Amino acid sequence: MTTRHENRNTRAARLSADDVARYHEEGYIAVDNVLTDEEVAELQRVTDSFVEQSRQVTEHTDVFDLEPGHTPEQPRLRRLKSPDKHHAAYDRVLRNDRVLDIVSQLIGPGIRYKTTKLNLKSPEYGSPVEWHQDWAFYPHTNDDLLAVGVAIDDMMLENGCLMVVPGSHKGPVLDHHRDGYFAGAVSPDGLSERAVPIELRAGGISLHHARLLHGSAPNTSPRPRRLLLFEYAAADAWPLTGGIEWDDFNAHLLRGDVVLQPRLEDVPVRIPLPTHEREGSIYEVQSIVADRGFGST
Repeated sequence: MTTRHENRNTRAARLSADDVARYHEEGYIAVDNVLTDEEVAELQRVTDSFVEQSRQVTEHTDVFDLEPGHTPEQPRLRRLKSPDKHHAAYDRVLRNDRVLDIVSQLIGPGIRYKTTKLNLKSPEYGSPVEWHQDWAFYPHTNDDLLAVGVAIDDMMLENGCLMVVPGSHKGPVLDHHRDGYFAGAVSPDGLSERAVPIELRAGGISLHHARLLHGSAPNTSPRPRRLLLFEYAAADAWPLTGGIEWDDFNAHLLRGDVVLQPRLEDVPVRIPLPTHEREGSIYEVQSIVADRGFGST
């Protein structure tokens, strides 16, 4: 059984040396009060508006990823894809200096963002995300990559907060395949006993290393859990899979200069191929997984 964990959240605008050391040792950290009340309120209003817009669609689009059971009468939006491209409020948080100053302490001064998404867990429902390492989806030339989760609502154990396995970023890249296909999830055996929750108040952020094992359970509470996720990489970390469109790649550079020489480090890599026919969001990729740690969707 998972035990409740003291996150030892820091309230400083800048991380202390102990905070940085803890991130490198445990693979994650939580930071309170990064966004103002006004910024949180704006994110909540904007997110509510997108849930309303999702009433107009009945299947996944390049903007909306829908929960099973979504209807116009009872909209169940589980992901807003690339939210920074759809509203300036999300883009401002992506580029927020308070966020980037913290990120720079962990991966260096040159920062590129890789992907953005907004994961939503509806009250008393909300799809789980099975145990995985982000690194399995996008191996790079070095592993100075992390994900920032911005809590739009209070994110607690009861409404499906992030669960992590401390220190697992120092271990191997586990097998995320099933029956020969990349499934985006690892075997859950024994992970719940080692896992701890990252609980945050709205306006706080979590940061976790790209190789850290993590997942999240369904939302069993009457409150929503909406988490804005940004994946940042050191500017000299280059992807090992997928093509690079030069102008777009450099348009994602938030701090630092264009890098022509990737930094190569001895990091473990598994290639996320071949893919199965249900491609798309992580929910679709994980849909072929039978041995679930957080229950079925």
